[in-house]
Amino acid sequence: EALLENIHWQQESMMMYGKPVLFPRLMAWFGDTGSSYSFSGKTYHPSPWTKDLLYIKSRIEGEAGVTFNSVLANRYRNGQDSMGWHADDEPELGRDPVIASVNLGASRRFMLRHKTEKDQRYELELQHGSLLIMKGALQHYWQHQVPKTTRSLGERINLTFRVIRHTS
Repeated sequence: EALLENIHWQQESMMMYGKPVLFPRLMAWFGDTGSSYSFSGKTYHPSPWTKDLLYIKSRIEGEAGVTFNSVLANRYRNGQDSMGWHADDEPELGRDPVIASVNLGASRRFMLRHKTEKDQRYELELQHGSLLIMKGALQHYWQHQVPKTTRSLGERINLTFRVIRHTS
C-alpha cells in the first residue's frame, strides 16, 4: 500500500514505427545519483530512494549476493497490463547482470523462452512476496515476459533491482 501511495507512477511511451506507443503498465525509476538507465529509446534518471524501497533492497541483497544501486518499479493495474518479450541486456547492466525481481500483490505468469530455440520455454507463477533472481548468462540466451491475461486480477507491483555499471 505504501508503494502504491508514495510512488509517482507514470505511463511512459516508446517510439514504434515512428509513433509513440504507451507502455501497458505504469513505471518509476529510483536509485543512487548517476544511475541513469536507457531502454526502449529513452533514458531514465533516478528519483531518490524511498524508505520503503531501501527496506526491501536491504532484505534482498543478501539473497542476491549483490549491492543494488537502482530499481525499476512496474505497476500492473490489471490483467491487461503486461511486459512483452525482452532481455535485460542493456550496456549499463554489464556482461552478466544480476536482477532481483520482487513481486507484491496479484500473482502473475512469468515466462522464459530461449532466444534461438523458441520451443524451449519455462513458466513460473510469481506470487505475492516472491523473489526471483536472474543472473549469469540468462540475459544472453533467454527472453522473458509477463503476458496479458483475460483473468480478473488485482494490482501487482514488481520491483526489479539492478546494478547500473556505466553511470552518467
